[in-house]
Amino acid sequence: MVKEKISFVIPCYCSEKTLPSVVNEIDDTMNQGELQEKYRYEIILVNDASPDQTLSVIESLVKQKENVTGVHFSRNFGQHAALMAGFRYIAADSDLVVCLDDDGQTPAAEVGKLLHKLEEGYDAVYASYAHKRQSFFRNFGSAVNEKMTRIMLGKPKELQVSSYFAVKRFLVNEMVRYEAAYPYVIGLLLRSTKNIANVPVNHRAREVGSSGYTMKKLLSLWFNGFTNFSIKPLRIATVMGAVLALFGFLYGLFTIIKVLFHLYPGQIPTGWASTISILVFIGGMLMLMIGMVGEYIGRIYMTMNAQPQYVVKEVIRKDTKAEAAEDVPNGGH
Repeated sequence: MVKEKISFVIPCYCSEKTLPSVVNEIDDTMNQGELQEKYRYEIILVNDASPDQTLSVIESLVKQKENVTGVHFSRNFGQHAALMAGFRYIAADSDLVVCLDDDGQTPAAEVGKLLHKLEEGYDAVYASYAHKRQSFFRNFGSAVNEKMTRIMLGKPKELQVSSYFAVKRFLVNEMVRYEAAYPYVIGLLLRSTKNIANVPVNHRAREVGSSGYTMKKLLSLWFNGFTNFSIKPLRIATVMGAVLALFGFLYGLFTIIKVLFHLYPGQIPTGWASTISILVFIGGMLMLMIGMVGEYIGRIYMTMNAQPQYVVKEVIRKDTKAEAAEDVPNGGH
């Protein structure tokens, strides 16, 4: 029986203390029982320009293990750019791709659940969590992301997305065709298939450090995803503009009728406060809509100027240690 090959892609940022245990857990899981009989595997570690010793840890893991490849960014480009880089460095004979975190919260020991679900005929499988071991801030951010992804990107209501998922190779081949800056993996996935399932796994507590996501980074991620993969914000702006225009017309008509039929008690009020309030509100909405249109135009401009998804400084393999940046592909080119 020919074994299928799995590529584990792990974005790495400030994980010098947790990454070795994650890689060892993958090894322990894949080298026993049914998974050992059915699958071969490799591990792609993408260092998102970590300021700690993550790169040194990756270099050490590459020296120790035959099936580990390291990819090092020139600067921080974000988790989704790191995933896209990992997708482009998987082996040509890889059949499935599994993505998970570098902090140990996504249990590699339960990867069999995702793989078994794929065998049922699904194109992609996301891990779902009954209880997330995260801060209130991250849980709130995840809830907002779920809601916005459903509204803006058409995510099925019952589907829960997470950073722990498995996909078939044809989807990865489709996703890497996207070369614009600011990729959003769930957006790329949803525009290629809706044949996606969930499987419950445990979510571990973080043992070391804290999440690298700040509110600014989360907002940037959401905004990038929705402006790159949906025109619904523009449609919402159009509807809001139409509603405001209708409101203004009806209010003007109402005022004219009151004047013509002398419905004002006493003198006609000047109404400066209400007029200014309405003008400020409408002006603010117009600026918001113009800014939104400008954001879309800016995305087009950056794409036309070939702004890269990421820049690879070096690739670290056991046989060649490192390849210079000019020898390897960079996103967006």
